[in-house]
This record gives sequence, C-alpha cells and structure tokens, in this order.
Amino acid sequence: QVQLVESGGGAVQAGGSLRLSCVVSGIAFSIYTMGWYRQGPGKQRELVADLTRGGGTNYADSVKGRFTISRDNAKNTMYLQMNSLKPEDTAVYSCYINVDLLKFWGQGTQVTVSS
Repeated sequence: QVQLVESGGGAVQAGGSLRLSCVVSGIAFSIYTMGWYRQGPGKQRELVADLTRGGGTNYADSVKGRFTISRDNAKNTMYLQMNSLKPEDTAVYSCYINVDLLKFWGQGTQVTVSS
C-alpha cells in the first residue's frame, strides 16, 4: 500500500523559510516522478514543482529561484525547501507520486505566510 505523509508546514512571516518533507512508503521510491501541488484559499490547485525519475526538476514560474525540490532515496523522502516566502504562497501543500497510471497523494500540510 502506497502512503505519503507530509510534515513541515506552519506559519511564518514574509521573507521566512520552511522545509516540507514527504515520506513515501510501500513503493520503490526512486523510480517514479513525484512532486508538490498547492491550493490556496479561493484558488485552483497548481503544480509547484516536480522531480522526474531521471532527476530533472520543474518549477512553477511563481516559485522559481525561491523553492527547491529534492529527494533522499535512502530515506524515501522528498523535500520542498521554500525560501523568501510571500503571503501569496499561503496554501495547503500536498505531495504526490505517479505510479504508472495512478497518482497517490499525501494528506496535505498548511503553510501560512503573513505580511
């Protein structure tokens, strides 16, 4: 059974940093594309960043240069380092992993950035 558990969310002032973690169990972690989505209040869900099986990365324009996605295969954990946070980054952040035609999700973690 594939499970994803996020942690690391919280409240921070603008300009601050947070690191989100996503621990994946039940699957050979390193061979699939995975990433992070977010959904802010009154907004549509958007892809923040993803990490391909080959190690390539993609970022939303709104977070380029501020966020970094990475993973530690030995720990089956993916990270999202978020720096220079802005109030518009406030959202529920959810990690996912694509396994063939299926997408598995974590439960989400709240990030709140105050001005």
